[in-house]
Amino acid sequence: MTRLNIKIYGIVQGVGFRPFVSRLAAAHSIRGSVCNKGPYVEVLAEGTEKDLKDFRQGLRTEAPERAAILKIDAQAVPAAEISAPFASFNIIESAKERGDIFVSPDIATCDKCRRELFDPKDRRYLHPFINCTACGPRLTILEAMPYDRERTSMREFPMCEKCHEEYVTPASRRYDAQPVCCNDCGPEVYLLGHEDIRGAEAITKTRKAIIDGGIVAIKGIGGFHLCCDATSETAVRRLRELKHRPQKPFAVMMRDMESVRRACRLQTGQEEMMTGHQKPILLLRRKKKSPLAESIAPGNPKVGVMLPYAPVQMLLFDYPDSLKMPDMLVMTSGNPSGAPICHNDEEAAETLLPMCDVILSHNRRIRLRADDSVMDWFEDRPYMIRRSRGFAPLPFMLSAPLKGQVLGIGGELKNTFCLASNHLYYPSPYIGDMSDLRTVLALKDSVGLMASLLENQPQLIACDLHPRYNTTAAAEELSQKTGVPLLKIQHHYAHILSCLVENDWQTPVIGVSFDGTGYGTDGTIWGGEFLLADYKGFKRLGSIMPFLQAGGDRASREGWRIAVSLLRQGRSEDTWRETALSLGLCSEKEFAAQSFMLQKQVNCIESTSAGRLFDGVSALLGLRRTATFEGEASMALQFAAEEWAEKQQAENILPETPLKEFSLSLAANEKDGRFLLPTDQLFAALFTLKQQGHTAGELAYRFHEALAEEILAGCEQARKITGCRDAALSGGVFQNTLLLRLTKERLTQAGFTVLLHSLLPPNDGGICVGQAAAAMYALQER
Repeated sequence: MTRLNIKIYGIVQGVGFRPFVSRLAAAHSIRGSVCNKGPYVEVLAEGTEKDLKDFRQGLRTEAPERAAILKIDAQAVPAAEISAPFASFNIIESAKERGDIFVSPDIATCDKCRRELFDPKDRRYLHPFINCTACGPRLTILEAMPYDRERTSMREFPMCEKCHEEYVTPASRRYDAQPVCCNDCGPEVYLLGHEDIRGAEAITKTRKAIIDGGIVAIKGIGGFHLCCDATSETAVRRLRELKHRPQKPFAVMMRDMESVRRACRLQTGQEEMMTGHQKPILLLRRKKKSPLAESIAPGNPKVGVMLPYAPVQMLLFDYPDSLKMPDMLVMTSGNPSGAPICHNDEEAAETLLPMCDVILSHNRRIRLRADDSVMDWFEDRPYMIRRSRGFAPLPFMLSAPLKGQVLGIGGELKNTFCLASNHLYYPSPYIGDMSDLRTVLALKDSVGLMASLLENQPQLIACDLHPRYNTTAAAEELSQKTGVPLLKIQHHYAHILSCLVENDWQTPVIGVSFDGTGYGTDGTIWGGEFLLADYKGFKRLGSIMPFLQAGGDRASREGWRIAVSLLRQGRSEDTWRETALSLGLCSEKEFAAQSFMLQKQVNCIESTSAGRLFDGVSALLGLRRTATFEGEASMALQFAAEEWAEKQQAENILPETPLKEFSLSLAANEKDGRFLLPTDQLFAALFTLKQQGHTAGELAYRFHEALAEEILAGCEQARKITGCRDAALSGGVFQNTLLLRLTKERLTQAGFTVLLHSLLPPNDGGICVGQAAAAMYALQER
């Protein structure tokens, strides 16, 4: 007989790992124990060499599908330390130790629980909180580690005798399942404001409200959703009016994959992602004859779709009453525009009640908010837009030998924060845009809770360089309160580092960082940058051609202002005015104000923002003069380009671009010697071609194509300067998968290794990881 001490690291808490080990031990005649130590699961295993070998192999090959094993260490226990052989195999009480910590994200309801949910013979029939060892809430109910019931919101619901028996029985599917409960001992659903209406009656009334064209709010795993019939144009338009959201797409929850296939086209791998245990919102191509209301995603060929992942959502679709529910429901974040997702009754009553007819809530506390994850699809794999439920706080791992703990507070838009411990980088669930004080408060609360869960006491805090961001103020406040030093990181540099961390890349890269706005080290607005970057610093090698951005923050929503500014070059005042007015970009009064600001340098700043360039081109081509949400004008430009290209390819025609001659000559900046892409010439060429009668769709595509050529020219120039042959593409502009594809193809053909994002957003939702990486490496220097 041999005894081994086996330590298993990774996502091995909250996924049924200890019960699995117990069953595996029984199958291989192993005696001993398994214990959750916090950073790892420890197994003391005693048996013959053959049984131990088979047991160790089974730990990897037969582990629960929700587990993620990063490392297994096995050491023989010296005979001198063994006082007596084990009599059996037992799960013993958790024993907290320090070290790497892995917190499981929330997991969608598994197929077995779904079958039980609708089985009239099962004692959990129609129970809105059914779960088992392999599924259910995790992060959102967790208050401390290790993951045991007494440290979750479920401690408020003592198990009944039957649930407890399942909890302690190794053969049970609910063996050691911390959120286990049933209709007799679990939480309850009720109508907020009418708390006497509970259980089945509450669900039926909610379903009736939806069928009657109403709007309801529903409390799920990580917060509230606003919901209505996604096939009803009237209901969807009413929700838009109440939420003050005129154009931004709504997410849709569909009953099953059959419903998805009726409304959308699927690419390779998408069905597996949709039906897996994370169940994100996936951007799918909408069919031309889709039953969805047109105003779900106006002017957008894609729609965000997810399947039900919580029992209450499944009951909403398929409750056994006489009502006929639609197969497709709007399921959008339950929050006022700009505020974080509501997560308790007080917030819902204050902010959601004016927007809806019914609020279906429940009495299981959500400790940490988690909005739904959103992903696009690129080259047959996920391309993350918003990383939250189902993924956060799974860490990214760097292979470098790093020591210390840091906090990256994140960006002003699409905020997430990142806590890093040594080589592990833990991005938080999605928080939101920091323009709203409620979001700032949610950020502070979430930082405190996650730092406690991960036992992270930052030795350095990193934030954005922008002096007037609310995240900067929050970081400064935290720094002063704790006495922890503060490090300010340039925005576009943080983007590139986030891409390096995701790819576990250690050597310098040419970072192509294209987005809407970032505060530059020279006090101007950056956003179309070429950087030589590694974890220790960066050098600005080049950018797009600078232009004047007039009108302050309004310029980010009003692309016509950018177009008017770009049209000024080489024109007299009269010609400039006549051109702007003839294109319908602005009124006489608007032009006069814009002209005054640009000529007198009032409320103007120099900008190299690629995002604003997209907005200006969108306005020039008559696609979007103004935007009601961030990225709207750029999205319209991408969709017009893709629609034109698809038509050309369908007819097997893609004419030679008339823009290539404008794409390759590089100018140099007089101040710092950086190279400049001739994006001003590109804009002028687009205007000329528009005047010649080329369609908006063609010019939208030609713009993407020419910009990809210019990016290639910039990277080739950077390679000449530095000798570096590796390029990393990051920033919100690279959410545009058309530009991403055209750029990657050209760079690859030119011999570059191209690093891209996949499970970390290229937009500002990912820069917290880059901030944390910069801070961690700065900590090593200190």
